[in-house]
Amino acid sequence: MTQPDHLSGIRTFYDAVAVDYAARFHDELDAKPLDRAMLTAFAELVRHAGGGPVADLGCGPGRVTAHLQGLGLSAHGVDLSPEMVALARRTHPGLRFEEGTMTDLDRPDGTLSGIVTWHSIIHTPDDLLPQLFAEFHRLLVTGGHALFAFQIGDEPIYLDRPLGHKVSLDFHRRQPEFVAELLAEAGLPVQARLSREPDDRGMETTPQAFLLSRKE
Repeated sequence: MTQPDHLSGIRTFYDAVAVDYAARFHDELDAKPLDRAMLTAFAELVRHAGGGPVADLGCGPGRVTAHLQGLGLSAHGVDLSPEMVALARRTHPGLRFEEGTMTDLDRPDGTLSGIVTWHSIIHTPDDLLPQLFAEFHRLLVTGGHALFAFQIGDEPIYLDRPLGHKVSLDFHRRQPEFVAELLAEAGLPVQARLSREPDDRGMETTPQAFLLSRKE
């Protein structure tokens, strides 16, 4: 799949905010037991199916990649932002991180036992989601699992000058039913789902969704 034009804006945004973003969110999983529960369930399913490599796509500073590794998975991270990748490598020197896109990983079919996109499909336009999910289906082994986290809503959020940086970006909010339907069409039917309200620390403004899929 060729790289869509919108990716340059995403790269610029996250290169600019990388250091401040990592500082603000480095321990966010500590206060989110439901989020951790979905990651734990995902890890158990991957291990039960025989293990194998797991890709954290849109890994940012690597906090979820490290959490997955701590759950006993062979996890590595991929991110569009060179600054995020460099930061992840410094913070987690024992793990593998590489620059790349979710839409064009250039890997053989069936080479991943699991895929995690932790709030990273939120920058993919609706019309590109079917292609993206088809790529995930191609990369996963039969019986492999994918875990998606995203914001629930009907309209995108436009974030301007976050953390004092002169950048802006759209964040796509979606209904879980819409994403689940597209996943099913791509051969990745949803096996479990969780929706929760925003956390009470003020770091979220919208409900959050988590979908766990399995490749048929």
